[in-house]
Amino acid sequence: MKKLMLCLVALAALFATPVLRAQTAAPAATTTAPVPAGHGQGDIAGTWQGTLETDHHLRAVMKISNDNGRLTAVVYSIDQGGQPINATGVALQGTAFKFTAPSINGTYEGKLSADGKFITGSLTQNSQPIPLNFVRATPETAWEIPVPPAPLKPMAADADPSFEVATIKPSDPNVPGNWFSVKGRNFTTHNISLAGLIESAYGVHAKQIVNGPDWFDKDTYDLNAVPDGEGQPSNKQWNTMMQKLLADRFKLTFHHEQRELPVFVLTVGKDGAKNMAENTSGGLLPSLFFQGTKGGIMLPARNATMKDFTGLLQEVVLDRPVVDQTGLKGRYDFTLKWAPDDSQFGGHVPPASDDPSAPPSLFTALQEQLGLKLVPAKGPVPVLVIDHVEKPSPN
Repeated sequence: MKKLMLCLVALAALFATPVLRAQTAAPAATTTAPVPAGHGQGDIAGTWQGTLETDHHLRAVMKISNDNGRLTAVVYSIDQGGQPINATGVALQGTAFKFTAPSINGTYEGKLSADGKFITGSLTQNSQPIPLNFVRATPETAWEIPVPPAPLKPMAADADPSFEVATIKPSDPNVPGNWFSVKGRNFTTHNISLAGLIESAYGVHAKQIVNGPDWFDKDTYDLNAVPDGEGQPSNKQWNTMMQKLLADRFKLTFHHEQRELPVFVLTVGKDGAKNMAENTSGGLLPSLFFQGTKGGIMLPARNATMKDFTGLLQEVVLDRPVVDQTGLKGRYDFTLKWAPDDSQFGGHVPPASDDPSAPPSLFTALQEQLGLKLVPAKGPVPVLVIDHVEKPSPN
């Protein structure tokens, strides 16, 4: 049974701490006067900037565009590297302005001043509202947005890499948690069983692996590895390296069969997907890390495909395989909050909350927050039948 864990690959989103606070140049009070003629969605387009006065002074630049009445916005935390944070649900109704930033689990609500020069409002992260006021920037006053560090050059698509160096050690039971992580070209795991390694390498659910030995899902390992060749491997290439390591160090052999199993099917609801900002960073890997939230669990996803998301659901959260039938092909930033039940996370879930503000169940949360639908079904599923496996060879 799996413990609640940080999973899949890559790093946490940029804003791991509360962000965006008051802009000192903005007025202290919000005007509630009607917007004069000539002000509206077109007038809010442009560059805005404000400073976050938390434990750190963090400057933010917001660029708003208007495409035939459709507003879009990108926010840059210029003191944290300047990576773009794509907004969804950008809207101006009268003087009320709002947007959602899924990758930082943030929502912003503010008021546009009558002269169109200030937006006074607050950003809410993890149920905590933080004052954030913007002032319209001019070419003379605009802050420079730093160029983010260049990502590692991708590994050649036709490369067939192996781990050049790989150490496998039994996990220290005194170090809590369990995870997979990729930082640059360094791949690490903590407290992961052989079952977990196979699930990740082959993209299967635990129920799709049969005939394992009794230590298969009990003994856990820490893995540290670096690939050969040059460049940043893709997800597929990381999985290929894991598969080679399992064969070399664990002497894993198996064959495939098709078996009828209960599954969940993920589809797009009748009103379409929502609150999912397309990620255009060009990154090869997703960030999918669980966090605790009031009355439940929160998953801020960044640069994630639906295959990444369903893989996480079946490997970590749910008790059966998950089949992606959404048809969504891009990479997305979104945040999902729900209250897990005992069938999820192998039964290792927080106590149920009676707080009326607690998030809904996973099934309801997917529909209400993302416009997705998760339904139970039954169908033929590929199964890995283990023929031989050993405990890992010495380093």
